[in-house]
Amino acid sequence: MFLVFHLVLSAIVTAATQEVNVYSYRQPFLIKPMFDEFTKETGIKVNVRFAKKGLAEKLIREGEHSPADVILTVDISRLADLTNKGLVQKVANKVIEKNVPPQYRDKENEWFGLTVRARSVYSSKDRIGKLSKDFTYDDLAAPKFKGKICTRSGKHPYNLSLVSAMIAHKGEEKTKEWLIGMKKNLARKPQSNDRGQIKAIKEGLCDLSLGNSYYLGKMFNDEEQSVWAKSVHINFPSQKEAGTHVNISGMAMAKYAPNRDNAVKLMEFLTSKKAQEMYAEINYEYPVKEGVKISDLVRSWGDFKADTVPLSKIAANHTIAVRLLDEVKFDL
Repeated sequence: MFLVFHLVLSAIVTAATQEVNVYSYRQPFLIKPMFDEFTKETGIKVNVRFAKKGLAEKLIREGEHSPADVILTVDISRLADLTNKGLVQKVANKVIEKNVPPQYRDKENEWFGLTVRARSVYSSKDRIGKLSKDFTYDDLAAPKFKGKICTRSGKHPYNLSLVSAMIAHKGEEKTKEWLIGMKKNLARKPQSNDRGQIKAIKEGLCDLSLGNSYYLGKMFNDEEQSVWAKSVHINFPSQKEAGTHVNISGMAMAKYAPNRDNAVKLMEFLTSKKAQEMYAEINYEYPVKEGVKISDLVRSWGDFKADTVPLSKIAANHTIAVRLLDEVKFDL
């Protein structure tokens, strides 16, 4: 009798612990469909805590008592920050390694890319038209675009990574000159988000803006924002040079993950063909897993050459990038 009771109790406890806790910089609505499908397939509940910033500090405060299992980020800089602060652990897993190409994962398997996004340039259909194949990021500093460019803060991770990539290609001095030139061309003080820049183009405040590629797809499927999206062309700069700058959304396992086995299952799922197809269709991102079909809308934008500078090198340049942005007072 006692044995039966013990077995039943163990089953109840096991069922109660079938969960995985995610700390996410990615907005919940962008990843909920994938989590719902994961729970449907495995029975493992996904608990998500979202934050725009401060997750590293939260993990440090919580220490070994942290409930976090998996951490999701929107760019390489935050993945590198988590790694440098010793807040993640290695995950040696053949499934994940097979699904994620080497250029999109850490050499020590401490972080893995999930999706790729291009740092594109949007141009007004009415006032600028489609940019030529010769257009480069350098051209954003050309005098002919004085007063015509909108962008969010230079220190936002998306722009910070672009500046870091420029440092990798051009060096500090040339990158500083580029930032000075682009600042002169700004139509307004850096503000808002990537969607806000496309809205500004629609409203005639500027003619060009920087923006992640997937935002355009999301805007086309928003009743209010589709009008803004239809007012611009998407362009992929530097095709005759190093290629268009790309960044990743990614994941890492928290250092003290209390539900490690479930965390591994979730990480495997997020790199699987099914989840990668969902990222492509729902969020208009480029999958990291090879052979996964991109959405028809994204395909309509055309192919582009992506910059191959290592993401680890970009992350290593972030401190320099911040200093240069401060020196030129880019956001002021």
